[in-house]
Amino acid sequence: MARSPKKAEAAPITNIYEGSIPTARLKDKVTYRHVLAALVDNEAGVLARVIGLFSGRGYNIESLTVSEVDRDQHLSRVNLVTSGTRQVVEQIKAQLNRLVPIHIVRDLTDDGPSVARELALVKVVGTGEKRVEALRIGDIFRANVVDSTTQSFVFEVVGNTEKVDAFIDLMKPLGLVEVSRTGVAAIARGAAAIEG
Repeated sequence: MARSPKKAEAAPITNIYEGSIPTARLKDKVTYRHVLAALVDNEAGVLARVIGLFSGRGYNIESLTVSEVDRDQHLSRVNLVTSGTRQVVEQIKAQLNRLVPIHIVRDLTDDGPSVARELALVKVVGTGEKRVEALRIGDIFRANVVDSTTQSFVFEVVGNTEKVDAFIDLMKPLGLVEVSRTGVAAIARGAAAIEG
């Protein structure tokens, strides 16, 4: 007696996100850097809840900026830079969207073109040739000297993270002693706005 062919059983879903996100993206093991923007209620404890979500699940925050953007509606904007596999970033976005004080979360990396800038204050101590070289490099990077003494400079450099990193790396052998960075401020390009 011939056996009838067995029906192929559907593979069980091993991840809650597999139903809505292509499986190929979930199996990607490459780490990506993402810039997320969120509109949140401007009230005490919101930032602690966002940070608690990240720390509680072991996610890393590379950069975090928060500022009030609408006084009438009491809204603040959180710009957050994180990295992880696509699956981790999807989990981060889903969990952020579930926090009550958050109105909307946008992934500026995936949603389309965006503009991101960072400001850094960089203190360099040096004399002679090192001082001259630091000023020359500052000029190339269009960094402003915002404070100067006979032995030090404080440069203000603005640009994308890679530009700020490159400037800091070049200042290290010239007497870099201190850096203060704002973190990334980012916004989507085009006419559309993030809405709460």
